[in-house]
Amino acid sequence: MRTAPPRDLPAQTAATHLRIEPSILYFGTPVVLLSTENQDGSFNLAPISSAWALGRTIVIGLGRTGQTAYNLGSRPDLVISLPAPDQWPAVERLAPLTGRHPVPSGKPEGCRYEPDKFAAAGLTGIPSDLVRPPRVAGCPIQLEARAEQVRPDASGDFVIVEAGVRRVHADSRIVVPGTDHIDPAAWSPLVYNFRHYFGLGPELGHSYRTQTPRTVEEPT
Repeated sequence: MRTAPPRDLPAQTAATHLRIEPSILYFGTPVVLLSTENQDGSFNLAPISSAWALGRTIVIGLGRTGQTAYNLGSRPDLVISLPAPDQWPAVERLAPLTGRHPVPSGKPEGCRYEPDKFAAAGLTGIPSDLVRPPRVAGCPIQLEARAEQVRPDASGDFVIVEAGVRRVHADSRIVVPGTDHIDPAAWSPLVYNFRHYFGLGPELGHSYRTQTPRTVEEPT
């Protein structure tokens, strides 16, 4: 992996580190929007900050009492839509909403029931090709998937979902022309960094395994 040295952090030694007990460990993870099907055939939409890819499998962490976990327990189809950084206000409008009624006791204070989360967030659903839940219009990357495994985590407070991606939709503006590759210079995920929203900064370098290499000027 080629990287440029950090410019704004001092050299780290053991003496510079503090022992802390943060309430959460969202140390810079991408935000995704999950569309799932409710029991009555309507659709739920939820913002998730714990998701990562392993090949064609997306591993997702969910609250145990939320509507998304409830839906995936019996209706495994879902869509994983990745918003761009400028869509963070819509994500935040979803944050205090739940599709469960009554609101589960474990939800944060201020959380309220909302049956139409797409409208509440100012987002639009568009049809998927292979699954019933809709994609989120405007999100540059949309993954149609099926939950292959849904299980509790070690603590019992969360649910871990392993979803197999069945189809990928990508905005043409972030695809390298004539290829199936996402252009990392054109695509920036919305990152949830200790409960604050960020996009990516300038490219620092690239992995030796990249299929879209570019020359990056390194600092002198």
